[in-house]
Amino acid sequence: MRLVASDLDGTIVGPDNRISDRTVNAFRKCADAGIRIVFVTGRPPRWLGPVREQLGHTGTVICSNGAILYDLEAAQVTWSKPLALEGMFQAAGIIRSLYPAVRFAAETVEGFHLEPGFLQDAGADLLGAVAPAPLTESLGPGSRVVKFLAKVEDVHPDDFLRRVKPEVAHLVSTTHSAPSVPLLEMSAPGLDKAVTLADYAESLKIDAADVVAFGDMPNDLGMLGWAGRGYAMASGHPAVRSAVSRQAPPFAEDGVAQVLEDLLRGREF
Repeated sequence: MRLVASDLDGTIVGPDNRISDRTVNAFRKCADAGIRIVFVTGRPPRWLGPVREQLGHTGTVICSNGAILYDLEAAQVTWSKPLALEGMFQAAGIIRSLYPAVRFAAETVEGFHLEPGFLQDAGADLLGAVAPAPLTESLGPGSRVVKFLAKVEDVHPDDFLRRVKPEVAHLVSTTHSAPSVPLLEMSAPGLDKAVTLADYAESLKIDAADVVAFGDMPNDLGMLGWAGRGYAMASGHPAVRSAVSRQAPPFAEDGVAQVLEDLLRGREF
């Protein structure tokens, strides 16, 4: 074990945005043992507070499902792979033909853009000064979109993904990570967490066989399959649990910490 790659939400971060003391201690023991740590998340850089404040991590974070490398210590994006706007808007048209009431948003390297109706009530308070507007108006030629979001109501998230993904596969890479919200996350074609993690590990001269990875949702599947030891959370999405041979105990039982503690003792979980 030379590199630990972990998802955040539902894997080590709870709905209250907290990381347990046991999990924090497990990661610190890994660092003390000389093991590299990288967090691999769908979150944008502005939502990395728990990693910085609770874990004290100052290294690289792979954000936006692999579209951004972010240096926490320097507080800057060191690499990004944006979507082509033409392809993104083509995908939007296809999705709207399937779900006329769909609403879109876009994470860019610089910030966040959303259409009217994308967020409601309390969710809108999180946006601060962001003014809803059609993406065709708010995104200019120089906009670097790293994650394109589509949201509908009254559809199961898995059904939404199942219907849309094959229709837009030539334009975007599509996944989802919200267990109960029909919200699709789209990136540049062929891009996912696994692709960027593999490149990052190669830059450290670390083979996949020496990587331990943890995740809980469909956007983690590629990463868990690529890593030498990929662990699906027992509390995670059924499709992830069925696709991955190793399981960590549930999030509520500090599953990631349990596995890391055993691996540090030289025991296979």
